[in-house]
Amino acid sequence: MIFSSYEFIFVFLPITFLVYFFLVGRRLLQAARVWLVLSSLFFYGWWDVNYLPLILGSMLFNFALGAELARPFNVRRKKGIERKGLLVFGIAANLGLLGYFKYVDFFLVNFNVLFDVGLGLTSIALPLAISFFTFQQIAYLVDCYRCEVKESDFLSYALFVTFFPQLIAGPIVHHKEMMPQFASRWNAVKRYRNVALGLFVFSIGLFKKVVVADTFAVWATAGYDGGVALSFTEAWATSLSYTFQLYFDFSGYTDMAIGIALLFNIRLPINFYSPYKALSIQDFWRRWHITLSRFLRDYLYIPLGGSRQGKVRMYINLFVTFLLGGLWHGASWMFVLWGAMHGVALVLHRFWQNMGVSLPNWFAWVLTFNFVNATWVLFRAPDMASALTVYRGMLGVSSWQLAPLPDWPRSFVVGVTRYYEHFETWLWVSLALLAVLCLNNSAHYLRGWRMEMRHALLAGLSLAFSISQLSSYSEFIYFNF
Repeated sequence: MIFSSYEFIFVFLPITFLVYFFLVGRRLLQAARVWLVLSSLFFYGWWDVNYLPLILGSMLFNFALGAELARPFNVRRKKGIERKGLLVFGIAANLGLLGYFKYVDFFLVNFNVLFDVGLGLTSIALPLAISFFTFQQIAYLVDCYRCEVKESDFLSYALFVTFFPQLIAGPIVHHKEMMPQFASRWNAVKRYRNVALGLFVFSIGLFKKVVVADTFAVWATAGYDGGVALSFTEAWATSLSYTFQLYFDFSGYTDMAIGIALLFNIRLPINFYSPYKALSIQDFWRRWHITLSRFLRDYLYIPLGGSRQGKVRMYINLFVTFLLGGLWHGASWMFVLWGAMHGVALVLHRFWQNMGVSLPNWFAWVLTFNFVNATWVLFRAPDMASALTVYRGMLGVSSWQLAPLPDWPRSFVVGVTRYYEHFETWLWVSLALLAVLCLNNSAHYLRGWRMEMRHALLAGLSLAFSISQLSSYSEFIYFNF
Protein backbone atom coordinates (compact mmCIF):
# COMPACT_ATOMS: atom_id res chain seq x y z
CA MET A 1 0.00 0.00 0.00
CA ILE A 2 1.38 3.41 -0.94
CA PHE A 3 0.05 6.91 -0.38
CA SER A 4 -0.70 7.24 -4.09
CA SER A 5 -3.08 4.27 -4.33
CA TYR A 6 -6.87 3.84 -4.36
CA GLU A 7 -6.89 1.57 -1.31
CA PHE A 8 -4.94 4.06 0.77
CA ILE A 9 -6.84 7.20 -0.28
CA PHE A 10 -10.36 5.76 -0.24
CA VAL A 11 -10.18 2.97 2.35
CA PHE A 12 -7.25 2.93 4.74
CA LEU A 13 -6.87 6.66 5.46
CA PRO A 14 -10.59 7.49 5.93
CA ILE A 15 -11.20 4.48 8.19
CA THR A 16 -8.08 5.14 10.28
CA PHE A 17 -8.97 8.83 10.65
CA LEU A 18 -12.64 8.30 11.52
CA VAL A 19 -12.09 5.50 14.05
CA TYR A 20 -9.21 7.40 15.71
CA PHE A 21 -11.28 10.52 16.30
CA PHE A 22 -14.33 8.48 17.25
CA LEU A 23 -12.26 6.97 20.08
CA VAL A 24 -10.70 10.33 20.95
CA GLY A 25 -14.17 11.91 21.06
CA ARG A 26 -15.22 9.29 23.63
CA ARG A 27 -12.11 10.15 25.67
CA LEU A 28 -10.73 6.67 25.01
CA LEU A 29 -7.25 8.06 24.43
CA GLN A 30 -5.35 4.84 25.11
CA ALA A 31 -7.68 2.94 22.79
CA ALA A 32 -7.09 5.62 20.13
CA ARG A 33 -3.32 5.12 20.47
CA VAL A 34 -3.71 1.36 20.24
CA TRP A 35 -5.81 1.83 17.10
CA LEU A 36 -3.17 4.08 15.53
CA VAL A 37 -0.37 1.62 16.30
CA LEU A 38 -2.37 -1.32 14.93
CA SER A 39 -3.30 0.67 11.83
CA SER A 40 0.36 1.57 11.29
CA LEU A 41 1.42 -2.06 11.68
CA PHE A 42 -1.29 -3.09 9.22
CA PHE A 43 0.00 -0.44 6.80
CA TYR A 44 3.53 -1.84 7.18
CA GLY A 45 2.41 -5.47 7.01
CA TRP A 46 0.49 -4.81 3.79
CA TRP A 47 3.84 -4.95 1.97
CA ASP A 48 5.00 -8.22 3.51
CA VAL A 49 3.50 -9.57 6.70
CA ASN A 50 6.60 -11.75 7.22
CA TYR A 51 8.58 -8.69 8.29
CA LEU A 52 6.19 -7.63 11.05
CA PRO A 53 8.08 -9.75 13.65
CA LEU A 54 11.27 -7.94 12.60
CA ILE A 55 10.01 -4.44 13.36
CA LEU A 56 8.22 -5.61 16.53
CA GLY A 57 11.34 -7.36 17.79
CA SER A 58 13.45 -4.31 16.99
CA MET A 59 11.06 -2.07 18.93
CA LEU A 60 10.99 -4.37 21.98
CA PHE A 61 14.79 -4.59 22.05
CA ASN A 62 15.38 -0.85 21.72
CA PHE A 63 12.63 0.08 24.17
CA ALA A 64 14.07 -2.23 26.84
CA LEU A 65 17.62 -1.01 26.25
CA GLY A 66 16.53 2.64 26.20
CA ALA A 67 14.67 2.17 29.49
CA GLU A 68 17.81 0.65 31.03
CA LEU A 69 19.99 3.51 29.80
CA ALA A 70 17.56 6.13 31.13
CA ARG A 71 16.89 4.59 34.56
CA PRO A 72 17.84 7.12 37.24
CA PHE A 73 19.57 4.39 39.29
CA ASN A 74 21.82 3.50 36.36
CA VAL A 75 22.56 7.11 35.55
CA ARG A 76 23.63 7.81 39.16
CA ARG A 77 25.33 4.56 40.12
CA LYS A 78 26.68 2.85 37.06
CA LYS A 79 30.11 3.81 35.86
CA GLY A 80 30.19 5.81 32.66
CA ILE A 81 31.98 3.01 30.88
CA GLU A 82 29.18 0.54 31.73
CA ARG A 83 26.44 2.80 30.32
CA LYS A 84 28.56 3.54 27.29
CA GLY A 85 29.01 -0.19 26.81
CA LEU A 86 25.23 -0.65 26.80
CA LEU A 87 24.90 2.13 24.24
CA VAL A 88 27.61 0.67 22.02
CA PHE A 89 25.96 -2.74 22.27
CA GLY A 90 22.59 -1.26 21.24
CA ILE A 91 24.02 0.65 18.30
CA ALA A 92 26.03 -2.38 17.16
CA ALA A 93 22.95 -4.62 17.37
CA ASN A 94 20.88 -2.19 15.30
CA LEU A 95 23.61 -1.74 12.71
CA GLY A 96 24.17 -5.51 12.67
CA LEU A 97 20.51 -6.09 11.85
CA LEU A 98 20.62 -3.43 9.14
CA GLY A 99 23.88 -4.80 7.77
CA TYR A 100 22.58 -8.37 7.60
CA PHE A 101 19.51 -7.51 5.58
CA LYS A 102 20.94 -4.68 3.49
CA TYR A 103 24.65 -5.29 2.99
CA VAL A 104 25.53 -8.96 3.49
CA ASP A 105 25.21 -9.85 -0.22
CA PHE A 106 27.12 -6.70 -1.18
CA PHE A 107 30.05 -7.73 1.00
CA LEU A 108 29.87 -11.37 -0.15
CA VAL A 109 30.02 -10.34 -3.81
CA ASN A 110 33.03 -8.12 -3.20
CA PHE A 111 34.70 -10.78 -1.03
CA ASN A 112 34.25 -13.32 -3.82
CA VAL A 113 35.80 -10.96 -6.36
CA LEU A 114 38.67 -9.94 -4.08
CA PHE A 115 39.69 -13.44 -3.01
CA ASP A 116 38.43 -15.36 -6.05
CA VAL A 117 36.10 -17.60 -4.06
CA GLY A 118 32.51 -18.65 -4.63
CA LEU A 119 30.62 -18.04 -1.43
CA GLY A 120 26.88 -18.34 -1.97
CA LEU A 121 24.66 -15.25 -1.66
CA THR A 122 21.77 -15.05 0.76
CA SER A 123 19.41 -13.28 -1.67
CA ILE A 124 17.53 -11.82 1.30
CA ALA A 125 14.81 -9.34 0.40
CA LEU A 126 15.35 -5.91 1.97
CA PRO A 127 12.65 -5.27 4.61
CA LEU A 128 10.76 -2.09 3.89
CA ALA A 129 11.83 0.99 5.89
CA ILE A 130 14.58 -0.83 7.81
CA SER A 131 17.07 2.00 7.21
CA PHE A 132 14.64 4.59 8.55
CA PHE A 133 13.37 2.83 11.67
CA THR A 134 16.91 1.67 12.49
CA PHE A 135 18.33 5.20 12.42
CA GLN A 136 15.33 6.51 14.33
CA GLN A 137 15.87 3.99 17.11
CA ILE A 138 19.62 4.57 17.22
CA ALA A 139 18.89 8.26 17.76
CA TYR A 140 16.49 7.26 20.55
CA LEU A 141 19.16 5.18 22.31
CA VAL A 142 21.68 8.01 22.12
CA ASP A 143 19.12 10.46 23.48
CA CYS A 144 18.37 8.05 26.35
CA TYR A 145 22.09 7.80 27.09
CA ARG A 146 22.28 11.60 27.20
CA CYS A 147 19.26 11.64 29.56
CA GLU A 148 17.33 13.75 27.06
CA VAL A 149 14.32 11.40 26.89
CA LYS A 150 12.64 8.82 29.08
CA GLU A 151 9.87 6.56 27.87
CA SER A 152 8.24 4.14 30.32
CA ASP A 153 5.25 3.29 28.14
CA PHE A 154 5.82 0.78 25.35
CA LEU A 155 2.61 1.80 23.59
CA SER A 156 3.87 5.38 23.28
CA TYR A 157 7.22 4.12 22.03
CA ALA A 158 5.54 1.88 19.46
CA LEU A 159 3.53 4.86 18.24
CA PHE A 160 6.72 6.92 17.97
CA VAL A 161 8.39 4.28 15.77
CA THR A 162 5.45 3.07 13.66
CA PHE A 163 3.35 6.21 13.04
CA PHE A 164 2.48 5.39 9.44
CA PRO A 165 2.91 8.80 7.74
CA GLN A 166 6.65 8.76 8.50
CA LEU A 167 7.33 5.03 8.91
CA ILE A 168 8.34 4.03 5.37
CA ALA A 169 10.59 6.86 4.14
CA GLY A 170 10.93 9.36 6.95
CA PRO A 171 11.42 12.00 8.06
CA ILE A 172 13.74 10.56 10.71
CA VAL A 173 12.15 11.99 13.86
CA HIS A 174 13.24 12.38 17.47
CA HIS A 175 11.17 11.12 20.38
CA LYS A 176 11.03 14.61 21.89
CA GLU A 177 9.61 15.98 18.62
CA MET A 178 6.72 13.54 18.44
CA MET A 179 5.54 12.29 21.81
CA PRO A 180 4.68 15.67 23.40
CA GLN A 181 2.32 16.19 20.47
CA PHE A 182 0.56 12.86 21.03
CA ALA A 183 0.37 13.60 24.77
CA SER A 184 -1.10 17.09 24.33
CA ARG A 185 -4.78 17.44 25.25
CA TRP A 186 -5.10 20.16 22.62
CA ASN A 187 -4.36 17.59 19.93
CA ALA A 188 -6.99 15.17 21.24
CA VAL A 189 -9.75 16.95 19.33
CA LYS A 190 -10.61 17.23 15.68
CA ARG A 191 -9.06 20.50 14.49
CA TYR A 192 -10.64 21.46 11.21
CA ARG A 193 -7.92 23.90 10.23
CA ASN A 194 -5.37 21.08 10.42
CA VAL A 195 -7.70 18.81 8.44
CA ALA A 196 -8.07 21.43 5.70
CA LEU A 197 -4.35 22.21 5.63
CA GLY A 198 -3.47 18.51 5.68
CA LEU A 199 -5.73 17.75 2.73
CA PHE A 200 -4.34 20.75 0.85
CA VAL A 201 -0.70 19.71 1.36
CA PHE A 202 -1.51 16.05 0.65
CA SER A 203 -3.21 16.99 -2.64
CA ILE A 204 -0.21 19.03 -3.78
CA GLY A 205 2.12 16.17 -2.88
CA LEU A 206 -0.03 13.63 -4.70
CA PHE A 207 0.04 15.81 -7.82
CA LYS A 208 3.84 16.10 -7.62
CA LYS A 209 4.21 12.33 -7.42
CA VAL A 210 1.54 11.00 -9.76
CA VAL A 211 1.53 13.67 -12.46
CA VAL A 212 5.01 15.18 -12.44
CA ALA A 213 7.47 12.62 -11.02
CA ASP A 214 5.92 9.62 -12.77
CA THR A 215 5.95 11.48 -16.08
CA PHE A 216 9.66 12.24 -15.77
CA ALA A 217 10.21 8.60 -14.73
CA VAL A 218 9.25 7.40 -18.22
CA TRP A 219 11.95 9.50 -19.91
CA ALA A 220 14.58 8.80 -17.24
CA THR A 221 14.02 5.04 -17.47
CA ALA A 222 14.23 5.09 -21.27
CA GLY A 223 17.61 6.84 -21.10
CA TYR A 224 19.20 4.93 -18.22
CA ASP A 225 17.88 1.47 -18.95
CA GLY A 226 17.62 1.60 -22.74
CA GLY A 227 21.09 0.15 -23.31
CA VAL A 228 21.86 2.39 -26.28
CA ALA A 229 24.26 5.28 -26.88
CA LEU A 230 22.75 8.70 -26.18
CA SER A 231 23.16 11.87 -28.19
CA PHE A 232 24.02 15.14 -26.46
CA THR A 233 20.38 16.24 -26.20
CA GLU A 234 19.18 12.74 -25.23
CA ALA A 235 21.77 12.46 -22.44
CA TRP A 236 20.88 15.83 -20.96
CA ALA A 237 17.18 15.07 -21.26
CA THR A 238 17.84 11.78 -19.44
CA SER A 239 19.87 13.30 -16.61
CA LEU A 240 17.53 16.24 -16.08
CA SER A 241 14.48 13.97 -16.23
CA TYR A 242 15.81 11.92 -13.33
CA THR A 243 16.91 15.06 -11.47
CA PHE A 244 13.33 16.33 -11.56
CA GLN A 245 11.77 12.89 -11.09
CA LEU A 246 13.68 12.45 -7.84
CA TYR A 247 12.88 16.00 -6.73
CA PHE A 248 9.13 15.74 -7.25
CA ASP A 249 8.99 12.13 -6.04
CA PHE A 250 10.68 12.90 -2.73
CA SER A 251 9.03 16.30 -2.37
CA GLY A 252 5.67 14.72 -3.12
CA TYR A 253 6.17 11.99 -0.52
CA THR A 254 7.26 14.57 2.07
CA ASP A 255 4.18 16.71 1.39
CA MET A 256 1.86 13.72 1.64
CA ALA A 257 3.48 12.55 4.90
CA ILE A 258 3.17 16.04 6.41
CA GLY A 259 -0.41 16.36 5.19
CA ILE A 260 -1.49 12.97 6.56
CA ALA A 261 0.14 13.66 9.94
CA LEU A 262 -1.69 16.99 10.14
CA LEU A 263 -5.00 15.14 9.91
CA PHE A 264 -4.07 13.66 13.30
CA ASN A 265 -2.85 17.06 14.61
CA ILE A 266 0.79 15.99 14.36
CA ARG A 267 3.43 18.24 12.80
CA LEU A 268 6.32 16.33 11.30
CA PRO A 269 9.65 18.16 10.94
CA ILE A 270 10.36 19.82 7.62
CA ASN A 271 12.41 17.40 5.53
CA PHE A 272 12.60 19.12 2.16
CA TYR A 273 12.97 22.85 1.55
CA SER A 274 13.49 23.83 -2.11
CA PRO A 275 16.97 22.25 -2.43
CA TYR A 276 17.37 23.20 -6.10
CA LYS A 277 17.46 26.84 -5.04
CA ALA A 278 20.70 26.15 -3.17
CA LEU A 279 23.71 28.36 -3.86
CA SER A 280 26.27 25.88 -2.52
CA ILE A 281 26.56 22.17 -1.84
CA GLN A 282 26.37 22.89 1.90
CA ASP A 283 23.16 24.84 1.33
CA PHE A 284 21.83 21.94 -0.73
CA TRP A 285 22.29 19.49 2.15
CA ARG A 286 20.60 21.91 4.52
CA ARG A 287 17.54 21.67 2.28
CA TRP A 288 17.54 18.07 0.96
CA HIS A 289 16.47 15.26 3.31
CA ILE A 290 17.00 17.61 6.22
CA THR A 291 16.42 15.02 8.96
CA LEU A 292 18.97 12.61 7.45
CA SER A 293 21.52 15.45 7.25
CA ARG A 294 20.72 16.27 10.88
CA PHE A 295 21.20 12.63 11.91
CA LEU A 296 24.54 12.34 10.09
CA ARG A 297 25.71 15.61 11.67
CA ASP A 298 24.62 14.84 15.24
CA TYR A 299 25.38 11.12 15.41
CA LEU A 300 28.33 10.73 13.04
CA TYR A 301 30.10 13.97 12.09
CA ILE A 302 30.16 15.50 15.59
CA PRO A 303 31.12 12.23 17.38
CA LEU A 304 33.97 11.84 14.87
CA GLY A 305 35.26 15.19 16.09
CA GLY A 306 33.42 17.61 13.84
CA SER A 307 35.45 20.78 13.36
CA ARG A 308 36.96 20.73 16.85
CA GLN A 309 40.26 19.04 15.99
CA GLY A 310 41.69 21.20 13.26
CA LYS A 311 40.96 21.77 9.60
CA VAL A 312 42.51 18.59 8.23
CA ARG A 313 40.53 16.41 10.64
CA MET A 314 37.39 18.42 9.83
CA TYR A 315 37.86 17.72 6.10
CA ILE A 316 38.35 14.01 6.81
CA ASN A 317 35.23 13.92 9.02
CA LEU A 318 33.15 15.62 6.33
CA PHE A 319 34.31 13.18 3.69
CA VAL A 320 33.77 10.09 5.86
CA THR A 321 30.31 11.27 6.90
CA PHE A 322 29.10 11.60 3.33
CA LEU A 323 30.88 8.46 2.18
CA LEU A 324 28.89 6.52 4.79
CA GLY A 325 25.79 8.57 3.94
CA GLY A 326 26.12 7.33 0.37
CA LEU A 327 26.42 3.72 1.56
CA TRP A 328 23.31 4.20 3.72
CA HIS A 329 21.31 4.78 0.54
CA GLY A 330 22.11 1.35 -0.84
CA ALA A 331 24.51 -1.59 -1.05
CA SER A 332 26.24 -0.52 -4.24
CA TRP A 333 29.55 1.05 -5.21
CA MET A 334 27.52 3.56 -7.22
CA PHE A 335 26.06 4.96 -3.98
CA VAL A 336 29.49 4.92 -2.34
CA LEU A 337 30.93 6.88 -5.26
CA TRP A 338 28.00 9.29 -5.17
CA GLY A 339 28.57 9.88 -1.45
CA ALA A 340 32.31 10.31 -2.03
CA MET A 341 31.66 12.94 -4.71
CA HIS A 342 29.46 14.92 -2.34
CA GLY A 343 32.03 14.52 0.43
CA VAL A 344 34.76 15.93 -1.83
CA ALA A 345 32.47 18.78 -2.89
CA LEU A 346 31.74 19.69 0.75
CA VAL A 347 35.46 19.62 1.57
CA LEU A 348 36.22 21.91 -1.37
CA HIS A 349 33.35 24.20 -0.39
CA ARG A 350 34.61 24.45 3.20
CA PHE A 351 38.16 25.12 1.93
CA TRP A 352 36.80 27.81 -0.39
CA GLN A 353 34.88 29.37 2.52
CA ASN A 354 38.01 29.45 4.65
CA MET A 355 39.75 31.42 1.91
CA GLY A 356 37.06 34.09 2.27
CA VAL A 357 36.18 34.11 -1.46
CA SER A 358 32.59 34.31 -2.67
CA LEU A 359 30.98 33.74 -6.04
CA PRO A 360 28.18 35.71 -7.73
CA ASN A 361 24.84 34.16 -6.80
CA TRP A 362 23.93 33.25 -10.38
CA PHE A 363 27.24 31.44 -10.93
CA ALA A 364 27.03 29.71 -7.53
CA TRP A 365 23.56 28.41 -8.43
CA VAL A 366 24.63 27.17 -11.88
CA LEU A 367 27.65 25.42 -10.38
CA THR A 368 25.64 23.80 -7.57
CA PHE A 369 22.71 22.70 -9.71
CA ASN A 370 24.91 21.17 -12.39
CA PHE A 371 27.05 19.35 -9.84
CA VAL A 372 23.93 17.89 -8.22
CA ASN A 373 22.51 16.95 -11.63
CA ALA A 374 25.76 15.28 -12.68
CA THR A 375 26.09 13.26 -9.48
CA TRP A 376 22.47 12.09 -9.62
CA VAL A 377 23.64 10.10 -12.66
CA LEU A 378 25.67 7.89 -10.30
CA PHE A 379 22.70 7.71 -7.94
CA ARG A 380 20.35 6.45 -10.67
CA ALA A 381 22.48 4.42 -13.05
CA PRO A 382 22.33 0.66 -12.38
CA ASP A 383 26.06 0.29 -13.04
CA MET A 384 29.09 2.29 -14.08
CA ALA A 385 28.70 1.36 -17.75
CA SER A 386 25.25 2.97 -17.81
CA ALA A 387 26.56 6.04 -15.99
CA LEU A 388 29.40 6.42 -18.48
CA THR A 389 26.92 6.17 -21.35
CA VAL A 390 25.02 9.15 -19.95
CA TYR A 391 28.20 11.10 -19.17
CA ARG A 392 29.61 10.53 -22.66
CA GLY A 393 26.41 11.85 -24.15
CA MET A 394 26.34 14.87 -21.82
CA LEU A 395 29.92 15.76 -22.77
CA GLY A 396 29.32 15.17 -26.45
CA VAL A 397 32.23 12.75 -26.79
CA SER A 398 32.56 9.23 -28.13
CA SER A 399 34.51 6.59 -26.21
CA TRP A 400 36.00 9.45 -24.20
CA GLN A 401 37.67 10.83 -27.34
CA LEU A 402 36.67 14.19 -28.70
CA ALA A 403 34.48 13.78 -31.75
CA PRO A 404 35.76 15.34 -35.01
CA LEU A 405 34.67 18.84 -35.75
CA PRO A 406 31.16 18.67 -37.19
CA ASP A 407 29.82 19.91 -40.46
CA TRP A 408 28.12 22.90 -38.81
CA PRO A 409 25.13 23.47 -41.12
CA ARG A 410 24.28 19.78 -41.14
CA SER A 411 25.02 19.42 -37.41
CA PHE A 412 22.75 22.35 -36.65
CA VAL A 413 19.87 20.81 -38.58
CA VAL A 414 20.38 17.42 -36.89
CA GLY A 415 20.54 19.10 -33.47
CA VAL A 416 17.32 21.04 -34.05
CA THR A 417 15.60 17.88 -35.30
CA ARG A 418 16.64 15.93 -32.22
CA TYR A 419 15.53 18.78 -29.99
CA TYR A 420 12.04 18.71 -31.43
CA GLU A 421 11.94 14.93 -31.15
CA HIS A 422 12.25 15.51 -27.39
CA PHE A 423 10.24 18.71 -27.34
CA GLU A 424 7.75 17.41 -24.77
CA THR A 425 10.58 16.38 -22.45
CA TRP A 426 12.29 19.76 -22.71
CA LEU A 427 9.00 21.57 -22.17
CA TRP A 428 8.44 19.61 -18.94
CA VAL A 429 12.05 20.22 -17.86
CA SER A 430 11.65 23.96 -18.44
CA LEU A 431 8.37 24.11 -16.53
CA ALA A 432 9.81 22.02 -13.69
CA LEU A 433 12.82 24.31 -13.42
CA LEU A 434 10.58 27.36 -13.25
CA ALA A 435 8.42 25.67 -10.61
CA VAL A 436 11.29 24.70 -8.30
CA LEU A 437 12.90 28.14 -8.59
CA CYS A 438 9.84 30.40 -8.49
CA LEU A 439 7.08 28.69 -6.50
CA ASN A 440 6.84 28.48 -2.73
CA ASN A 441 7.78 25.27 -0.98
CA SER A 442 4.88 23.49 0.70
CA ALA A 443 6.47 24.29 4.07
CA HIS A 444 5.57 27.92 3.35
CA TYR A 445 1.92 27.08 4.04
CA LEU A 446 2.45 25.45 7.42
CA ARG A 447 2.41 28.74 9.34
CA GLY A 448 -0.25 31.38 9.14
CA TRP A 449 -2.22 29.40 6.55
CA ARG A 450 -5.95 29.79 6.15
CA MET A 451 -8.29 28.16 3.72
CA GLU A 452 -9.22 30.43 0.84
CA MET A 453 -11.19 29.73 -2.29
CA ARG A 454 -8.01 29.58 -4.40
CA HIS A 455 -6.55 26.99 -2.03
CA ALA A 456 -9.71 24.91 -2.16
CA LEU A 457 -9.78 25.05 -5.96
CA LEU A 458 -6.10 24.18 -6.24
CA ALA A 459 -6.44 21.26 -3.83
CA GLY A 460 -9.59 19.98 -5.51
CA LEU A 461 -8.16 20.15 -9.01
CA SER A 462 -4.85 18.60 -7.94
CA LEU A 463 -6.61 15.77 -6.13
CA ALA A 464 -9.11 15.09 -8.92
CA PHE A 465 -6.50 15.12 -11.69
CA SER A 466 -4.06 13.00 -9.67
CA ILE A 467 -6.68 10.38 -8.87
CA SER A 468 -7.57 10.18 -12.56
CA GLN A 469 -3.93 9.23 -13.21
CA LEU A 470 -3.74 6.41 -10.65
CA SER A 471 -3.60 3.77 -13.33
CA SER A 472 -0.43 1.94 -12.45
CA TYR A 473 1.63 0.99 -9.40
CA SER A 474 4.60 3.26 -8.78
CA GLU A 475 6.67 3.14 -5.59
CA PHE A 476 8.37 6.17 -4.15
CA ILE A 477 12.09 6.15 -4.90
CA TYR A 478 13.12 6.43 -1.26
CA PHE A 479 11.15 3.28 -0.40
CA ASN A 480 14.15 1.40 -1.81
CA PHE A 481 16.50 2.75 0.85
